[in-house]
Amino acid sequence: MTIRRIPSLNWLRVFETAARIESFAQAAKFLNMSPPAVSQQIKSLEGYLGKALFKRGAHSVSLTDEGRAFLPIVQQSLSSMETTAVALFGPKESETLVVQVLYLFACGWLPERLKEFEDLYPDIHLQITCGNTPDDFHRSRPDLQVAFGSATDFPENAERLIGETIIPVATPDIAKQINEPADFLKHRLIEVSTHQSGWMQVLGSRVDGDLSADYRFTDNTVTALAMSGAGYGIALARSPVSDVLVESNGLVPCLDNFQVAGLQHYYLFNPLAQSIKSSALIFQKWLKSELSKGRT
Repeated sequence: MTIRRIPSLNWLRVFETAARIESFAQAAKFLNMSPPAVSQQIKSLEGYLGKALFKRGAHSVSLTDEGRAFLPIVQQSLSSMETTAVALFGPKESETLVVQVLYLFACGWLPERLKEFEDLYPDIHLQITCGNTPDDFHRSRPDLQVAFGSATDFPENAERLIGETIIPVATPDIAKQINEPADFLKHRLIEVSTHQSGWMQVLGSRVDGDLSADYRFTDNTVTALAMSGAGYGIALARSPVSDVLVESNGLVPCLDNFQVAGLQHYYLFNPLAQSIKSSALIFQKWLKSELSKGRT
């Protein structure tokens, strides 16, 4: 039996980068290549394998079933080579670490702490990508993921980090008009459709009878808080991750000590479930330490 070897390992590196972010153009920027060069490398790999790895649209690309099955194998192999190289020869001068986090986490909790991390670990270059639902995280294969949902949404190796406390917030003028829970129903209530915990949970045990109100929907808390900050209605803050955004949008709590514990949590996991970069282990330890300072 003749063993075939892939002629160029760079084909695999280009494929992994383009597959992870599903964009030839962005992969080209990341790899310091031209988009045509990225496309040609992937075509060469597809020609060698005899299978299409990407579906190509007019302005986007997505993985085929074969490409999606091939991606974790390539990532595991590349990660294993990097880990072995570090063990044998020591760390390289710099290493890129790709971390996918929830959109709210990326906009609220993380930014003010990124400089501290890179000051502590200047040889680790973070690349932050975002997701908003469990499906967004299932489709991606970065080095680490910080996702939000229920334990059953994520792999068995997912580690629970923190929960959330839900607090109705509004501009000071609107907040002054809320004197009891039933007063919320007189205002426009901004609901985030992607969360299990929402206005029904917040008001259900505190308001008798019909909970009909002027509900308006969006798919993320960042937008909901911005809308509330513009005076559009009352939103639900999700502390501690949203604390910075509540303050920056000029929002205040409605009613003293009116809050409930959310039903879902943040989880940290390695989507490969096997080998993990040394830089990922460092980030993982740092992240858990930072979150433990204000754990809910």
